[in-house]
Amino acid sequence: MQNGTLYLIPVPLAEEAAHKTFTPYLVDTINQIDTYIVENSKTARRFLKEAGLKTPQKDLIVHDYDKHSRNSSLVPFFKELLEGKDVGLMSEAGCPGIADPGADIVAEAHKRGIKVVPLVGPSSILLALMASGFNGQSFTFWGYLPIDKEQRSKRIKDLELSGTRYKQTQLFIETPFRNNQMMEEILKSCKPSTQLCVACNLTGEDEFIKTQSIYNWRKEEIDLHKKPTIFLLS
Repeated sequence: MQNGTLYLIPVPLAEEAAHKTFTPYLVDTINQIDTYIVENSKTARRFLKEAGLKTPQKDLIVHDYDKHSRNSSLVPFFKELLEGKDVGLMSEAGCPGIADPGADIVAEAHKRGIKVVPLVGPSSILLALMASGFNGQSFTFWGYLPIDKEQRSKRIKDLELSGTRYKQTQLFIETPFRNNQMMEEILKSCKPSTQLCVACNLTGEDEFIKTQSIYNWRKEEIDLHKKPTIFLLS
């Protein structure tokens, strides 16, 4: 029996930005499959409804790949795929597999010889890089930096030095409720001439993107508390 196909289905980055995420191909795809592997079933079901899913929700098979499932066997998630059914993989927000635990599902799919098809959609990392004005030829995404204040300061200085040495854009994030502390640490740790881009609530109605020197950032007050943000250094 031929395996099914694993479709990687992007999810909106902001609640009011659903219409910016849909493509005709995405809508066609979700209406051809009824099985999903998701990070959060509530979020996933809401998105599918907004995207124009015609299949009744009660007829969907939804596998939760949440934090409680990630240390167990992946076998149950591949039952339908191995039976020849197509399956959709969805993140909590943005593109599956990008700064997302769904990468484990994709890796396992390749091991099992299952075809993987990524659909076009928003990635906060790439949107921030696009809008920053920084080097898009060479860049690195570091995810979360250390929580410890001393280690975090050292890492920021290391990233600043690496960016200068290799002319490489450095991207990283923080848990939204610690964004203001991160911003404070960046302003303390970096040289005045270093360029910083702050990209906040991307695709949302209150989207904020600004690039300027650390020197100029130190003159401003900005509140990033509980707002999804990407930090970029150049």
